[in-house]
Amino acid sequence: MTTFRSGFTLWQLVQTARELTEDARVRERVDAVLHIMGGLGGKYGKGRPLVNALEDVAQEALLQGDFAFAQRFQRFAAYAGGELFLDILENYYDDEARQRSEKHMRRMAALGADRAVAALDVLCRDKAGASAADARDLFRGIAQSIDYLGLGDGEGGIRLSTKEARRLQEYGHMEMVLRNLPRPASADAARMMSDVLADVDAGMLAQLLELRARQVGLAALRTAVEDPDSSESALHGCLKNQEWIFGGAYVAELARRQYTPDAILDIPLLRGDGSLHVVELKRANIKDLVIRRSGHLMLGAPAHRAVSQAQNYLRAMDENRPSILAEHGVDTRRASATVVIGHSRYVTGDVTSQEIAETLRTYNTHQARIEVITYETLLDSASRMLALSSARQDADPDPDEESAA
Repeated sequence: MTTFRSGFTLWQLVQTARELTEDARVRERVDAVLHIMGGLGGKYGKGRPLVNALEDVAQEALLQGDFAFAQRFQRFAAYAGGELFLDILENYYDDEARQRSEKHMRRMAALGADRAVAALDVLCRDKAGASAADARDLFRGIAQSIDYLGLGDGEGGIRLSTKEARRLQEYGHMEMVLRNLPRPASADAARMMSDVLADVDAGMLAQLLELRARQVGLAALRTAVEDPDSSESALHGCLKNQEWIFGGAYVAELARRQYTPDAILDIPLLRGDGSLHVVELKRANIKDLVIRRSGHLMLGAPAHRAVSQAQNYLRAMDENRPSILAEHGVDTRRASATVVIGHSRYVTGDVTSQEIAETLRTYNTHQARIEVITYETLLDSASRMLALSSARQDADPDPDEESAA
C-alpha cells in the first residue's frame, strides 16, 4: 500500500523551484502542481494526483532539455509517493537543513574517531609495543562483536518512531559513502590527495564520477541477472534511470510510465527527436527462451508472449497519439520497443549462446518495430560502451601538456 506524503515543506520547495525556470510550458505544469496542493493549511494535495502532476513537471522539463530541473521534480514525486523521506529531500534543496545534517554527521564522525582513539589508548596501555596489526585485530574484533552488544534486560519491546527510522536510513547512506571512499595510507597521502582534488578539472572529474556510477550500475545489473531468483521488479530497479545501457539514441528515461488507462510501461525512453521508445522487461531465468523443433531453432512461448504484450502497448500508443502528444508532449506515432528477456546460462535443451543469438537475429529481421534481446546481449553491449569510454578518458591529453608542447 502506497503511503502518500505532502506538506508545507514540499509546497515551499515547489514554489521556490518555479522561479528557477523561464519555460512557459514547464511553469504551466508547476502551476498545476500548486493548484492541487492549494494554499496554506489542509493536506497540501496529498495523494496520487499530486504524484502524477509532479511527474508531469519532470517529464516536461526533460522534453525541454532541463535535466537538473527534471531530476528535482522526480525527487519531489518520489517523496510525495512515499519512496523518499523528507530529510533526504531537504538535504538536496534546503541549504539550512543540509548544513544541519552535515553538522550532525561531522559530530558523529568526530565521536567515532574519539572512541577509536580511546580504544587504541587502552590497547597501548595493556600491550606495550602494539603494532598496526594488533590495532586491526582489535577493531576487527569490535566489528564482529557488535551483534552481541546490548543495553541489558528491558521491560518490553521497543518500537522505533518514524523519525528514528529515518535517522537510521541516513546513517545507512552515510556508511555506504564512507565505506566506498579511498583510504589514504598516511597523512602525507591525504594531503597529496587534497592538493590533487583542488587542482583537478571539474569537467573531467564529473566525467570520471559518471563513468564510475555507470560501472557500479552495470555491476548491480549483472549480479541481479546472475541470480536465478531475481524478479522482474528487481531487474527493473537495476535499470531505472540507466538509459545509457540501451545505447546513445536515448536522451533520458521519462518520469511518467502510464499514457493509456490499460498500459503501464516498464521503461519509457525518450529519443532525441522527441519520440517514445518502450522497453519491456522480463525475467532473465527463462528455460525455454529458444527451443528446438524438428531440427530447427525457434523462440519459445515466453518470448512470443512478451512480444505480444509490447505489440499491444504500441497499438494503444498509436490509437491515442493525439491526446498523448497534447497532454504530455511525447510523440507516440510509430513508437518502437525493445523486449529484454532471458540469458543463455538458463536456457535448457543443449542450445548454445551463439545459437540463441542467431535465432534472435533471424527473428528480429522480420520485425519492424519490436526487437528482442537477451540480458546477455544488453550486458555485453553496455560493457563495450564502458570500455570505450574508459579508453577515451585514458587517451585524452592533458591540456597543460599540450600547451607546454
